[in-house]
Amino acid sequence: MELDSYRPLPHDAIDNLRNVYRVEMTYHSNAIEGNTLSLIETKMVIEEGLTIGGKQLREHFEAINHSEAIDFIEEHSEKDEPISEATIKDIHYLILKNIDNTNAGKYRQINVRISGSEHTPPHFLQVENEMKKLIDWYNLNKNVLHPVELAALFHFKFVFIHSFSDGNGRTSRLLMNLILMKFGYPPAIIKADSTIRLEYYNTLEIASVNNNTEPFVNLIAMSVEESINRYLDTVR
Repeated sequence: MELDSYRPLPHDAIDNLRNVYRVEMTYHSNAIEGNTLSLIETKMVIEEGLTIGGKQLREHFEAINHSEAIDFIEEHSEKDEPISEATIKDIHYLILKNIDNTNAGKYRQINVRISGSEHTPPHFLQVENEMKKLIDWYNLNKNVLHPVELAALFHFKFVFIHSFSDGNGRTSRLLMNLILMKFGYPPAIIKADSTIRLEYYNTLEIASVNNNTEPFVNLIAMSVEESINRYLDTVR
């Protein structure tokens, strides 16, 4: 990766990029799930602690929580710690705290359907076993697959299980970026604009229903490439 040739990366430039990505990751990930805060409103909530008139309290918490979850994955990525079920539950707890404290950080205890999808997630009694299998899969493949493919497939496999009653999308994208960052890649942002959002859901559906993960992996790879180019433009 060309970015490695510029390491150690300039501290000020990286701090600036982290702040930009914190806001953009939060805005796009939340917007994909229906949050109506704009990019600038998300920035104001995260960086200035402002309350935006006419917006729901939940939407403010979603922005604050996601920002705190980014702090968590950044710290985790810099440590020699494995990704575990506890890691996943910690991220999910941060996403849902003050929104749904009853279910934050806890596997679902109900069966669910995904709106607009033909895929039916596993029975809730199977979730814990499926999550253990996911961690085993990750540990077996983390030194075999290309990091981008590894991160993308982990994202897909996680949402296929749909292990929580809510917050699976945000959690899956944070987990994907945690994996990328552990391997020295910048985080990828799945844009919330209509074209990318539709392709994102369509490729996940193709992977879930047709067992064809290539389109989804390619979409994630394009997002990673975009992030790498933004980092390179900053440090060159």
